[in-house]
Amino acid sequence: MEFRLEQKRSIVTELPGPKSKEIAARREQYVSNSIGSSLPSYIEAADGAILRDIDGNQFVDFGSGIGVTSVGNSNPKVIAAIKEAADAGSHFQINTAPYESYIDLCQKLTELTPGSFPKKAALFNSGAEALENAVKIARKYTGRDAIVVFDHAFHGRTNLTMAMTSKAAPYKDGFGPFAPEVYRMPASYPYRDGLTGEEAAVRTISAIEKQIGAKNVAAIIIEPLQGEGGFLVPAEGFLPALVKFANENGIVFVSDEVQAGMCRTGKWFCSEWEGIEPDLVTSAKGIAGGMPLSAVIGRAEIMDAPQPGGIGGTYSGNPIANAAALATIQAYEDENMAASAQRIEAKIREVLEPLVAELDTVGEVRGRGAMMAIELVKGDCKTPNAELVKTIVDEALKQGVMFLTCGTYGNVIRFLPPLVITDELLEDALGVLVELLRKHS
Repeated sequence: MEFRLEQKRSIVTELPGPKSKEIAARREQYVSNSIGSSLPSYIEAADGAILRDIDGNQFVDFGSGIGVTSVGNSNPKVIAAIKEAADAGSHFQINTAPYESYIDLCQKLTELTPGSFPKKAALFNSGAEALENAVKIARKYTGRDAIVVFDHAFHGRTNLTMAMTSKAAPYKDGFGPFAPEVYRMPASYPYRDGLTGEEAAVRTISAIEKQIGAKNVAAIIIEPLQGEGGFLVPAEGFLPALVKFANENGIVFVSDEVQAGMCRTGKWFCSEWEGIEPDLVTSAKGIAGGMPLSAVIGRAEIMDAPQPGGIGGTYSGNPIANAAALATIQAYEDENMAASAQRIEAKIREVLEPLVAELDTVGEVRGRGAMMAIELVKGDCKTPNAELVKTIVDEALKQGVMFLTCGTYGNVIRFLPPLVITDELLEDALGVLVELLRKHS
């Protein structure tokens, strides 16, 4: 793949640089302080896995806009599709004047999601919006109210999805009261709970039956690889057991693949690693190469449950976003980016897994594909080490590598590089991380 920007980190000023400082002063005057930023610099261009700020500094992007620019920032196929669609019309609204790209994208998504049954899709604007509509669809279909979510979950910042999200600060603190009939259950966290998938599922199912009653549950909603909660991979067998329980009790099983879907974990959807077929799948982030778009895809009879007009929205399925999504999917296919995600995982494991035995601050390396993480602790006791995470991330940024953090305890560094990152850039950035871990352990 050809890039406009050299795929190389380069720090040429202090951080933030003088131009970024000028913008930061205007931001202080005009932008709500509730909007935070990981990077102190202001970006003027992005390409592939590189972010360049207005002072000429270049950073290796291990965040991809939180898993959005998986096909690379400014992917030429996506940009070309956006321009062509914009020339044809800036906005069509599916509820008033239908158009073909909406149907094209829904068809493609139903072909990609797991499950051999008839499927349909509906388009929205954000991951949180997709989750809200999945809840609406499941409640309408089942005639039930209760929604089951999990410890360490993140589903969004709207009122309903805040109730579904586990972590209080900063996402929920002071924003209640929250939507009712949302019940939180224990998740599978093998590094900390030590349970097999079967044992963790028995614990969860028992809690559902005792606290809610299966006959009252409309949907079980879970990230097949939990994102903000710490990039948690459930123990083998946990998800299939939950699907079996849901199927036996008329419960809609929803796989939240907002972050883990679209080739991010090395398959089109993370559910495929577990061999499960969700009733509904939510997708966003990597679906449209940077354009705001999301979707709910699933069993046709479930998707058809709401009355016409019951779901939708003014901007849902905007034609420019649809064109970007179709081009993004084409890029995943043409360049075999699922294989690229697996290549990235192999390199991250090769470089970081030896540190688990070498350094008592490195608790676990985990994840799938290009959705990997490292959990930092204080020795054998597994006490979360959020302080070390902050130190490592801050010092890496000064060297031109932008890592993001996550985890219920704030002690996880997550890796979400674009799937087009070169081997040289990946190895260089990981080398910075290893050096800092050894320096501070």
